[in-house]
Amino acid sequence: MTAGVTTPSTGTTASTGTTAEHELAELQREHGRPLFALLLRLSDGDRQRAEDLVQETLVRAWQHPEALRAHDFDSVRPWLLTVGRRLAIDARRARQARPAEVGDAVLESARVIADHAERSAAMLDVREAVKTLTPEHREVLVQVYFRGASVAEAAEALGIPPGTVKSRAYYALRALRRILPGYAADLR
Repeated sequence: MTAGVTTPSTGTTASTGTTAEHELAELQREHGRPLFALLLRLSDGDRQRAEDLVQETLVRAWQHPEALRAHDFDSVRPWLLTVGRRLAIDARRARQARPAEVGDAVLESARVIADHAERSAAMLDVREAVKTLTPEHREVLVQVYFRGASVAEAAEALGIPPGTVKSRAYYALRALRRILPGYAADLR
């Protein structure tokens, strides 16, 4: 079985008794199914990964034809299975070493969080809008929304009835919704 082979790295033909491309096709026909079955099990049923590993195993056979000499062993199958198994183990270790891949469905359902620049711009917009309110409305918003006071606590701090706190907060928010239409959902 000595035939000239074009080496993958140099593109030159060498006549060193290596396996020719038609002999690789014969390896695929003769040993492909058992090799694929093993690699499919080692790839947890991922057919694409198993097919890739079969191809990589055959590339290794092409790169190391000395390992496939028939007079050295009864069969090349053990060598192919060993190389395939090692490639599968290496592939599994590589997958475990990097973060899991995320599908499009996960990305579409992921919650979008505004970045710092967007939050800063929104704060400036709201701050400017609050400045346009009357002082009475602004005081109520500061007490209830910015300091977290209850209606009763805001009424006591401002010296006005609780009902007035509620109505001023209502009208202040309504005015802000008109000034900041893009933020209407946030002002409910």
